Amino acid sequence: MPEVTDPYVPGQPCWVDLMADDQQAALDFYRDLFGWQGELGPPEFGGYSVCTLNGRAVAGIGPTMAPEGMPKPPVAWTTHLSTDDADAAQRAVTEAGGTVLVPVMDVGTTGRMQIVADPTGAVFGIWQAGDFAGAAVSGEHGALVWNDLHTNDIPAASAFYRAVFDAEIAPMEGAEGYNSFNLGGRSLGGVADLANEPPGTPPHWLTYFAVDDPDRTVDQLVKKGGKALIPPFDMVAGRMAVVADPQGAVFAVIAPLPM
Repeated sequence: MPEVTDPYVPGQPCWVDLMADDQQAALDFYRDLFGWQGELGPPEFGGYSVCTLNGRAVAGIGPTMAPEGMPKPPVAWTTHLSTDDADAAQRAVTEAGGTVLVPVMDVGTTGRMQIVADPTGAVFGIWQAGDFAGAAVSGEHGALVWNDLHTNDIPAASAFYRAVFDAEIAPMEGAEGYNSFNLGGRSLGGVADLANEPPGTPPHWLTYFAVDDPDRTVDQLVKKGGKALIPPFDMVAGRMAVVADPQGAVFAVIAPLPM
């Protein structure tokens, strides 16, 4: 299993989590689909569950929550980008035209987090590691393998992520119309133009989980109440599909080709 041993660099996707209306149903669904293990977490952390794959942290699942009098957020997967300084990152988000949705907070001794939106409206988290660095496995069946930003304004996104994380967004070689999210000269994510997606699709970060057989995985997902939004198809990086779980959370599955 490809264990993650190198530290996450600032700006790199390091964790994903799902806030679900029915947390137990989500835990059961992803256990059956991907083989994750997880149970309702302690009350002091809002019941948040760190799910594992063969004993290694792979993703989080918690209950949707909102301040009193506010509507609950949509059920969605959230990509979290790493930082060395959560407070500095929050200031940089504001100065670069982003919006702070959940200010920096301590999560026990595990780390510090915040939820923000870039100027185009794409929501993501920022994580400063304490005792917990993030996903401990990558690329195995059921594990996080890729994240990309889908936006309707690539120049605005480029300026924002450069200011906050020193990221560079540039065309990806061999993938026409698709861009690389580069950090320190390495491609650690992607950027896609919403012009190529159905009208009305909002800007967002999309989570990709590796699977051995996308067709079989999508069949299983549909039988368990999920939806195939984009059925399995072949593309430059492998065979993939975009799906939604039974509560509406959108994500992608992919059988990646060797880089």
